[in-house]
Amino acid sequence: MKAGSGALTLGQPNSPGVPADFAKHTVTCTYNDLASVREAFEQYPQDVACIIVEPVAGNMNCIPPNADFLPGLRALCDEFGALLIIDEVMTGFRVALAGAQSYYGVEPDLTCLGKIIGGGMPVGAFGGRREIMDALAPTGPVYQAGTLSGNPIAMAAGFACLTEVSQPGIHQTLTELTEMLANGLLNAAKAENIPLVVNNVGGMFGLFFTDAETVTCYKDVVACDVERFKRFFHLMLEEGVYLAPSAFEAGFMSVAHSKEDIQRTIDAARRVFAKL
Repeated sequence: MKAGSGALTLGQPNSPGVPADFAKHTVTCTYNDLASVREAFEQYPQDVACIIVEPVAGNMNCIPPNADFLPGLRALCDEFGALLIIDEVMTGFRVALAGAQSYYGVEPDLTCLGKIIGGGMPVGAFGGRREIMDALAPTGPVYQAGTLSGNPIAMAAGFACLTEVSQPGIHQTLTELTEMLANGLLNAAKAENIPLVVNNVGGMFGLFFTDAETVTCYKDVVACDVERFKRFFHLMLEEGVYLAPSAFEAGFMSVAHSKEDIQRTIDAARRVFAKL
């Protein structure tokens, strides 16, 4: 399905094989725009079962939520009797140990997690309120299973990964490294008069070539200079620095990165900005 495009529309499939009949059961709203979400509820007051949202949008680069956005979604779901489902596939353990939901202080009804819980191995998980989870077999009528579920190798890798990310101070270090990169890139761009916005939360970051002061939604992202980003990406590659290749893809920091790695990246970007 398309990412939040800024228009209140029924879902439009953008991949072959997704029947239009499936897509029509979704409504696309604008990220960071509570008014568009309320409009959807008011247009379909008895039909909206849930909101599914990334707490920090990663499907249009890196877009943190405005201060009132996630609490506003929680309030709208409570008002209209819908579930709030938070997709922490990208943000889980990157933003905070208990996910972006703890960082922003919002309690969802269901949470989705990806292969981070398997140390990068193929696995996923979801969980939530007991009355919802009790609907799953064997206690309830909803059947859910998988041939790879609970794979021992993935579980061992996940246990090791979660043990490491639970160490005291690890998320503070992750945030500091990401902020070092963000500030360094901004200063390097400013020195060459390159308009740049950098969004970052925890270990996530996003780069936007734009004259705008902020980038807070999909409409802002598509208005950025994608061609300049492409040139930046390829020139950074020539410098030996590999970044996310798409202007619509978030970047991720790791505690395996050192301050020396970050400084090398900033120095490379300074040389590249001089060529842009």
